[in-house]
Amino acid sequence: MASKQPSKFSGFSYNVSGWKYSAVTRYALFLLLGILVYFSLSPDLLPKRYDIKEGTNSAKEIVAPMQILDKKATLKAQEQAAENVQPKYQIIPLRSENLVTSLLDRIDRLNQDDTISQSDKTSIYREEIPQRVNDFILNFVLSSRGSGAYSDNLLNEMQKVIRQQAYSIPEETYIKIPRLTSQDIIEMKPVARDIVSRLMNDQISDANAARAKVAEQVSISSLSQRTAREVVQELARAAITANKFYDEDATKEAEVQARENTPPVYIEQGEVLVAKGQRITPELYQLLDENGLLRSNVNYWPQLGLLMLAGILSVGLLMFIRQSGASGSSGFKYNNSQLLMLVIVFLITIISLRLAAFLQTDTRPFMGFLAPVAIGAMLVALLLDITLAYFCSILFAALASIILNVQQNTIFDFNFGFFALVVSFVAVFATHRAGQRTTLLKGGIMVCLFGSLTVFMLHLLGGGDWQQIHTLYAIGFAFAGGLLTVVLVIGLMPFFESTFGILSALKLVELSNPNHPLLRKLLTETPGTYHHSVMVGNLSEAAAEAIGADGLLCRVGSYYHDIGKTKRPFYFIENQNNMENPHDSIEPKLSKSIIVAHARDGVEMLKEYKLPKPIRDIAEQHHGTTFLHYFYHKALRQAEEKGIEPDFTEDDFRYPGPKAQSKESAVIGIADSVEAAVRSLRSPTVNQVETMIEKIIKSRLDDHQFDECDLTLKELDIIARTLKETVMGIFHSRIEYPEEAKKPKKEEGAVNA
Repeated sequence: MASKQPSKFSGFSYNVSGWKYSAVTRYALFLLLGILVYFSLSPDLLPKRYDIKEGTNSAKEIVAPMQILDKKATLKAQEQAAENVQPKYQIIPLRSENLVTSLLDRIDRLNQDDTISQSDKTSIYREEIPQRVNDFILNFVLSSRGSGAYSDNLLNEMQKVIRQQAYSIPEETYIKIPRLTSQDIIEMKPVARDIVSRLMNDQISDANAARAKVAEQVSISSLSQRTAREVVQELARAAITANKFYDEDATKEAEVQARENTPPVYIEQGEVLVAKGQRITPELYQLLDENGLLRSNVNYWPQLGLLMLAGILSVGLLMFIRQSGASGSSGFKYNNSQLLMLVIVFLITIISLRLAAFLQTDTRPFMGFLAPVAIGAMLVALLLDITLAYFCSILFAALASIILNVQQNTIFDFNFGFFALVVSFVAVFATHRAGQRTTLLKGGIMVCLFGSLTVFMLHLLGGGDWQQIHTLYAIGFAFAGGLLTVVLVIGLMPFFESTFGILSALKLVELSNPNHPLLRKLLTETPGTYHHSVMVGNLSEAAAEAIGADGLLCRVGSYYHDIGKTKRPFYFIENQNNMENPHDSIEPKLSKSIIVAHARDGVEMLKEYKLPKPIRDIAEQHHGTTFLHYFYHKALRQAEEKGIEPDFTEDDFRYPGPKAQSKESAVIGIADSVEAAVRSLRSPTVNQVETMIEKIIKSRLDDHQFDECDLTLKELDIIARTLKETVMGIFHSRIEYPEEAKKPKKEEGAVNA
């Protein structure tokens, strides 16, 4: 059947009603999930707020909900660091040896001028030598300001210090200077330059200390004349100045750097801010107010951020399910009952994370690895879908990284988030095709091993800085968490299966065991019906999987759909081997009652053996309200033969229903009729099989048997095509192919052989 052609099954419509398919309920569930995430994360991401007034005594102990900056203590630490900064000094090389050289040159020129008297020369030296010293310093300052080599504050400090430490040459020295000859000055120059240069190479803060060394340097010099020695000594002392000066700008910069480099002082998470009964001082009140711990000054930004985070997780899950949903009217693969179950799985996972977080302390962060974080992913894989389970694993990892976070100033803890992601993925991979409870145990062991390995890997990546005993504890708790996960999953599976009517693959595989009491009863008492049920299971499973329905449920449901026939086995043709048909000797109405009773009897037997509701629904709905043509027409003939007016209608010869409520029930009903019809054909051909399947589906469609399930016309076409292919595979030896029918018998025998 090409998809572009109109469907053979016209007049089909279906109506999906009830809360399970309500769009309002669906979005309400996702809203509920967002609210659940919001409130589950609020203790970790939102600070607690207290109704406290300044000047009163606190009625309760208040601890820091997170790491809080202590501004007062930080400011105090910064000021202390600034006070501890040592004053900064800078060396300014003045080259004072040039000054003493220029003074001696001036003395040499003036002493050679015979026109000036000796007393006048003394007066000139008394005024000019100090002035030349001052000019030397002033010229250095002016040139330095122009070059920008030193700051103005530093140059001003230099002038101030030099002025304070200025040397006053004794009066007798001025009297002796005019007596010096040119030869004396020639001998004096190198000695004076050397003394000044040598002493000024040191760092000098106090010039007087350096000047005190001049006499010793002169005494060991090459000068022998007393006057020359005394003049060199005084001129050297006048030229020597301080060269190490306090740098105010550098000191202030160092203080600024010290303040900036001072680490902030924090009040650690869990540290007591206010003891019970403690008076609330203005400083405490300000601290609580600045960190949003007062109800009077609520900071809504964290709440908005958490609301957005919860919305992202909830809407992300909604869009993922919609994107991967079947192409129905709602675009969703799951009904609201299954979505409610998903919300409960999230609730269980969050509770398990919260319990593990309750056991955590600052000294025992490894307790978080005990959380059975993979429980949610494993339940989703077993109860819903593997693809959804992988996506939910990412969400569970995000939740774990927040709830189990023990780090400061971070929202997510990478260690716990990555650990949760690994064990969840391993759990999904190991258990999504679980057909036995032992498979869950094997999956749990894999979770234990990979969880422990992940913890050890994180320890190595962290540089091995954990304490060795803590690492061993973490590995041990990760292993125990895997065992706890599988124990909880095995314990919770029956709850979900019974509460939501979910038949997991594990439960279905168990029910398909031939050793089940009902199946043994079916096999021993009604072997024909048992064989028929197995064949219907093969057909319905293939058809269901072709349209995306639950193929395993169809197979197992087919095994039990005719269990009611075991009450009166010989009234059904598949069990009548070499015996007369009992219906030939009883009234059609009684035959009809016996035939239709097998559905009701089957439901009662299934209830007695406590089989799940989906299996009971299949037994009750697989015939729907179909019409028993044979017995109706037989009753009409008998009425005509007796010459009486029929006291019955067609409705009296219908199954009581209900009609199929699910795709699986509808598919099994079709496969049931197809198998019985093919079995009744002696030498079926491909065309006969195809025509018969289309006729059965068309008949049920016209009889409105699919009105209450969500089968589409396209899916009915797929079912017809799949059933035809499956029937030809199962009954291959009985079906006559058109091209083979034209061959000679000899050749035909060779082909069949």
